[in-house]
Formats: sequence, C-alpha cells, structure tokens
Amino acid sequence: MIRVESVQHVSLNVTDVARARQFYTGVLGLVEIARPDFDFPGAWFAAGAQQIHVIVHPGTRTLRGTTEITSREAHVALRVASYAEALERLHALGVACVERPHNKTPWAQIYICDPDGNIIELNADLLD
Repeated sequence: MIRVESVQHVSLNVTDVARARQFYTGVLGLVEIARPDFDFPGAWFAAGAQQIHVIVHPGTRTLRGTTEITSREAHVALRVASYAEALERLHALGVACVERPHNKTPWAQIYICDPDGNIIELNADLLD
C-alpha cells in the first residue's frame, strides 16, 4: 500500500517566468525559494509547508489557452487566512475573480487565473 502523507508541491506550466514571478509574489504574496540549477527556466515558491513550482514551457501543449475563470477545470486550491482580505487585495490590484462566498463546499471560495491561465482557488473556512 502507498501511504500518502501530504502534497509536497504542485507544478504549473507558464510561458514567462518573470511574469509568473510577479503574479505569485506580487499578487499572492508567496515567497520565492531556492531552486536547483535545472537546464530549463522556472521558479519555486513556498505555500505554507507545501510548494508551487512554475516551469517555463514555450509551447501551449499543456496550457489551457484561455484565462477564462472556471471551477470545473484542473486548479490549485490555496487556503487563505481571510476571505475578505484576499478579495479586497484582488480588487485593489484589478485581478479578475469569481466570488463564491456561499456554495456547496464548507468554505468560501474565490477563483482567479495566473497570467498563463492556470486556475487558482483561494478559500477560507469562514466569511469574516
């Protein structure tokens, strides 16, 4: 039997590492962490005890090809401390989002896209 203990990291394809870096640090407030000297560009970010790795992929084979925000496609969910603060920050930065404060899950949700169309869910236990 394989006993999974946790998710260690997720990898997302991007086309421009500088643009991705600005989104993940500037919009989401993640801290960039050291990355091995691979033979391809990318960046790693701490997301609590887990990590998000962005990998530059020049083609669009693995990219969605749209920045349409939907909850029905593959996405990464990040827990945030405050739904209201996250929403306020996104609005202040002009980041398009889909707000779902009341839904069938036991948490409030906000859906956004990074510049390459990767869907990010931000969620919090309670509305504050």
